[in-house]
Amino acid sequence: MEEPRVAVVIEDEEDIRSLLSAVLAQAGFEVHGAGNGQDGLDLVVEHQPLVTTLDVNMPGMDGFETAKRIRAVSTTYIVMLSARTEEIDALQGLEAGADDYVAKPFRPRELRARIDAMLRRPRHNVTAAPAAVEASDPASDTWLEHQGLRLNPDMRIVTIDGDDLELTRSEFDILADLLAAGRRVRGKSDLALMLRGEQFTGSEFVSDSDARAIEVHVANLRRKLGESPTNPRWIETVRGVGYRLTAS
Repeated sequence: MEEPRVAVVIEDEEDIRSLLSAVLAQAGFEVHGAGNGQDGLDLVVEHQPLVTTLDVNMPGMDGFETAKRIRAVSTTYIVMLSARTEEIDALQGLEAGADDYVAKPFRPRELRARIDAMLRRPRHNVTAAPAAVEASDPASDTWLEHQGLRLNPDMRIVTIDGDDLELTRSEFDILADLLAAGRRVRGKSDLALMLRGEQFTGSEFVSDSDARAIEVHVANLRRKLGESPTNPRWIETVRGVGYRLTAS
């Protein structure tokens, strides 16, 4: 059954909130709006939306803290919007649990395209196996493995030496891509396009911020794996290019 297209817009400026609501409504979403972080969090808990847009600069609880609290109770796609365009702000947003960070003023058509790209990516928590997957399903037996690290792309499960590992969607997708590539190097641009649901053809634009976001995701992934970038067990940095698996 297709998941209901519900969205929550958390934005303290009424004009922008109305614009965002209109963009999402035109995309087929049932939209609920809030003017501050706490009310927005309550709406997320109540409606469990597919997509949540979130302003950074709000009175009271700011967008970064709101994102962290939303991420603790929901797997909604979070799109942060802010007039703060410094790279550190975007990275802080991603680390707080956002799936994308969009600068204001934004172009409605671009925002909708970014949301469409996110919706092409799986949304499940990776530590919970979907109940609908039957044990007899051959796809459920497909595992990618490397030195005690095991990942099932279909069930979206990751284990290290038998222990479950909790990752964000982006961290899981990057790890799955690296495991599938083996010793082939995956460039930061390749990984950024993969997260956007695109493949490299030579005409796509990948910004420095996109590449830096990949570095943040990989750094968070390594922290959760418990490995050092200078002496990695699983993910090796190829300086100036990207990443690949370590030699067995």
